Amino acid sequence: MPHHPPAARRAMVLNMVAALVVAAAGAGACAAQAQAAPAREWTSPPPGDTARGAALYQARCTACHAVDGNKIGPAHRGVMGRRVGSLPGYKYSDELARSRLRWTPQTLNAWLQDPEELVAGQRMGFQVDDAQERADLIAYLATLK
Repeated sequence: MPHHPPAARRAMVLNMVAALVVAAAGAGACAAQAQAAPAREWTSPPPGDTARGAALYQARCTACHAVDGNKIGPAHRGVMGRRVGSLPGYKYSDELARSRLRWTPQTLNAWLQDPEELVAGQRMGFQVDDAQERADLIAYLATLK
């Protein structure tokens, strides 16, 4: 260990203490921000029309999804009530597989509105902006038992 005069050692110690105080204050601020984050408000979709939902599904979803087989996205039969990221035989993103969510009308509504906001790091690059169209799609998905 190099030899430093007492004044230099004292300055080094003070600099290290100051750095630790700044780091601890930053960590505390991050923890306070994380605790202050508002809880998600789940929104139920309005009543949906299954016939319109089936037509929307055919027009917008079948490029990546199928009812009974995996494509770019997972199969949708039985999606309602299934744990998110759990369909056997489909390789989900790690983020989606770890999400601990379950597909309900409320989670599907949030997912279709903005998948990345619901589960950051997921891979679906599509969203449905119109609330009634989301409701119609969700009503159709609920029929796929």
